[in-house]
Amino acid sequence: MDLVSDSAFRRALARARDGKSLDVTEATVLLQARGDHLESLLEHASRVRDAGLEAVGRTGVITYSRKVFIPLTRLCRDRCGYCTFATAPHKLDSPFLSPDEVLEIARQGAAMGCKEALFTLGDRPEDRWHQAREWLDAHGYDDTLSYVRAMAIRVLEETGLLPHLNPGVLSWRDLQRLKPVAPSMGMMLETTSRRLFEEKGQAHYGSPDKDPAVRLRVLEDAGRTNVPFTTGILIGIGETIQDRAESIFAIRRVAREYRGIQEVIVQNFRAKPDTAMRGLPDADLQELAATIAVARLVLGPRVRIQAPPNLVDSEYALMIRAGIDDWGGVSPLTPDHVNPERPWPQIEELASRTGEAGFRLRERLTIYPEYVLAGEPWLDPRLYAHVAALADPATGLAREDAVLEGRPWQEPDGGFSSSGRVDLHVEVDSSGRTHDRRDDFDHVYGDWDALKDRLGTVGSAVTPAEVRQALRRAEVDPAGLTDDEAVALLSAEGEALDELAAIADALRRQTVGDDVTYVVNRNINFTNVCYTGCRFCAFAQRRTDADAYTLSLDQVADRAQEAWEAGATEVCMQGGIHPDLPGTAYFDIARAVKARTPDMHVHAFSPMEVINGASRTNMSVRDWLEAAKEAGVDSLPGTAAEILDDDVRWVLTKGKLPTKEWIEVITTAHRVGIPTTSTMMYGHVDTHLQWIRHIKLIRRLQEETGGFSEFVLLPFVHTSAPIYLAGIARPGPTARENRAVHALARILLHGAIDNIQCSWVKLRDDLCREVLQGGVNDLGGTLMEETISRMAGSENGSYKTISELREMVEVSGRPVRQRTTEYGVPAPERLQASAASDGVCQSVRRVLPMA
Repeated sequence: MDLVSDSAFRRALARARDGKSLDVTEATVLLQARGDHLESLLEHASRVRDAGLEAVGRTGVITYSRKVFIPLTRLCRDRCGYCTFATAPHKLDSPFLSPDEVLEIARQGAAMGCKEALFTLGDRPEDRWHQAREWLDAHGYDDTLSYVRAMAIRVLEETGLLPHLNPGVLSWRDLQRLKPVAPSMGMMLETTSRRLFEEKGQAHYGSPDKDPAVRLRVLEDAGRTNVPFTTGILIGIGETIQDRAESIFAIRRVAREYRGIQEVIVQNFRAKPDTAMRGLPDADLQELAATIAVARLVLGPRVRIQAPPNLVDSEYALMIRAGIDDWGGVSPLTPDHVNPERPWPQIEELASRTGEAGFRLRERLTIYPEYVLAGEPWLDPRLYAHVAALADPATGLAREDAVLEGRPWQEPDGGFSSSGRVDLHVEVDSSGRTHDRRDDFDHVYGDWDALKDRLGTVGSAVTPAEVRQALRRAEVDPAGLTDDEAVALLSAEGEALDELAAIADALRRQTVGDDVTYVVNRNINFTNVCYTGCRFCAFAQRRTDADAYTLSLDQVADRAQEAWEAGATEVCMQGGIHPDLPGTAYFDIARAVKARTPDMHVHAFSPMEVINGASRTNMSVRDWLEAAKEAGVDSLPGTAAEILDDDVRWVLTKGKLPTKEWIEVITTAHRVGIPTTSTMMYGHVDTHLQWIRHIKLIRRLQEETGGFSEFVLLPFVHTSAPIYLAGIARPGPTARENRAVHALARILLHGAIDNIQCSWVKLRDDLCREVLQGGVNDLGGTLMEETISRMAGSENGSYKTISELREMVEVSGRPVRQRTTEYGVPAPERLQASAASDGVCQSVRRVLPMA
C-alpha cells in the first residue's frame, strides 16, 4: 500500500463530502483510508447510498435474492490461479449436470421458496475438453450455451424459478440468444489489470476469457442488448490499488453509457487450498469496506452495490456502513460452489444482522426492481408472465405471497393485428409526426454526456497539392487509391471537385453507359415499434407512443397488391425490432406477399432483422436465411450498415449489430444465393477516413462473394434524429461532401460494384442532378411510401412518380430507363402498368386542394 499524506486524504474526503466527482487519483487515495479517515469515508458513502434508496422508494431497505445454485458444468477452458470451482473431467461423474439433475435442484429450491436459479458454469469447456464436446454432441447441443438456453427454458416451464445466467464471456450474438430465457445475466469484471492477464504466474495468466478488454466488451454488449447485468470486482488477487480504482471507473463508464448494470459486487479474495494462490493472504475486511465505499462514491446513488454475506465474517454492520444496499443471492439449499468453504448465513440471521444496523431486509428477484418496473426493453415479452407472477407490481420486489409454479415459455404470437397509426405512411406528408422525439428520450438511448467521450477526432487539413496528386492517381488507378489519397479527394472543392466528378463520371460511362435507371417499387415498413435504441433513428417508437403502428399480414399483402397493380416489380420490406414478433414472423410476411403477388420481387429484411429472427428461433444465420429464401425472400437490403466501424456504431446506435455480425449476415446471404445491396449512412459522428474504410470494406466483401448489386449512399437526415437533438451529431454532410463522396464511391468501387445509387429521399433534386454528373447511374425507386427518412425530417416527399424522376434527369440529356431489382428490363406488361399509374399507386398520392 502506498504512503498517502494526511492532506491528500483530507482533500479527497472533502470532495466526497461535498458531492463532487472523484477522479482516479482521488479514488486511489481513498481506497487506502483507515482509522478516522475510513470512518469519514463510510459516512459519506452511506449518505450517497441512502439518497439512492430514497429516490427509488426503498428508504431503509437492503435487498437479497433467495436462490438455488445450479453448477451446470465445472469444466472450463480457463486456468485461474484462485479457482476451486473449475476442475478436470476425471474428477466428475459427467461433464454436465443432466436435465433431471438440473430440475431436481430447481424443484427443491422452489419448494423452499427460492425464486432465482443461478446457473454457474465454466467458460466454453468444449474448447478445451473433448469430453465436454462429446457430451454435447451426444445430447444434441451445438455448444454449451445451447444447453444453457434449453435448461433455462425447462426451469421456467417446470418450476417457475427465474434463471440468472453466469456462463462467462458472451458475444453480442450470445446475449441475443439468451436474453429471451433469462431476466438477468452476469459476469464479474474482476479487474482491468492487464498485468494479471499477461504475466506468467499472475492470477489470470493462461485464461483467454480473463482479458480485461474482452470482459469490458461483454459489459458493453449487455448494455447494448438491454440485458440487466450483474458485474463486479474481485480484490486481493494481486492487483494494485490504482488497478482497483481504474476497474471501478471502467464499470462506471459502462453503467452511465448504457444504464444496464443492475448491480456491482465488491468481493474479497479468500485463499483456497489446492490452488496456485493458496498462500496469499485474504483481503482485509477494512480494505473491503474502503473499496465498497469508494465504489459507492464513484458509481453514485443509482447503482446497487453488493457484498457477499458469506465472505464478510461477522462484519455485516461495517459493510452496510460502507454503502452496500444488497446482500446478493443467498441459498437455503445449495452451497456457494465458488466459495464452498464459506457457508451462506441463514436468512433469518441475515435479517437480524441487517436490522441491528437499522435496515430492513427485503427479498428481490434476480432482475432488480427498477428493471421490473421499467419492463420493455429490459424484460423480454416471453418472460413477462414468469416475472409478473413473482413481482410486486407496486415495488418490483418479490411478492411475499408468490406461488412458485411452472409456466409455459413460448414465442410471442402477437404482432400481426393491425394497431396504431397505420396511415402514417400517408399522414407523414400531411399532418406529420406527433412529437419531435419519444417521451423516453432522456434515458432510452443511454447517457448522452457519456457518449461524447467516444467521439473521434477530425483528421488534419489537406493541402491543394495533395488533392492534385490524388486526382492524378485516381485517373490511372482508381481502385488503388491509398486511404490518405482518398481522404484528400473528399476535401476537393471548386475546380478540383469538378475534376473529381468528371473522373468518376467517365468511369460510370465506361461501366454502365449513360442510362439513368430506377425501379418501380413500394416500401412497406410493417411496424415502427422498436426498442433497439438506435440514436440516429426517428422512426422507432414504443408501442404506447402516438405514432406507433403495426400492420396485419393482410394489410402488408394489400399494399403489395396495390403496388403490383401500379406496375411495381419490387416491394422493400423492413420494420422495427418489435418485441412481440416471433422469429418466424419474417417468413410469414414474405409468404403473405408471395401468396398475393407471386411474381413480386421480395427485397426484405435488414441484417439486424436477420439476426433478430435467428436469435429468436435459435437458428443459425445460414439456416434462417435458407428458410427465408424458401419463404419467398429474393434479396436483402444491405441496410443497418451505417458506418462499418464499431467506434462509430457504438455512438450512433445503442443496440444494433456489430460490424462483424453485419458482415456475417451479408456474406452468408451471398453464399446461399441471396443477393444484397450495400449502403453507407454518413455525415453524423463519423470522419472522412471512416467513410473510406467503409467503402473499401464493401469492395473487399464484393471481391470475396460477388453478391452486391449496388452501393447506395445515404446522407444523414438530422432534423428529428435523437443524436442530433442531443447535440452530439452534426447536421448531415455538406453539399460539397455529398458530391465528393458519391464520386469517390464510383472511383473506389470501380471494377467491383457497377451500380452507384443516390437517394432522392435524402438529397434535394438539384443535388441529385449534380451527383448524376459525378459517377451515379441509379435513382433508386419510386418507393410509394417512404416513412423512415420523413420521420427524421426529410422534406423530399415519400414518393416520386416516374414523371418526376424523368424531369429530374432530363436537364442532363441522359436517357432514363425503368429496371428490375437485378438491373434487368421489366416485362412489357409491367412497363405498361407502371406507365398507366406513373409508378405510384393511387392510395398514397397527395390530394391536391380544390381550386
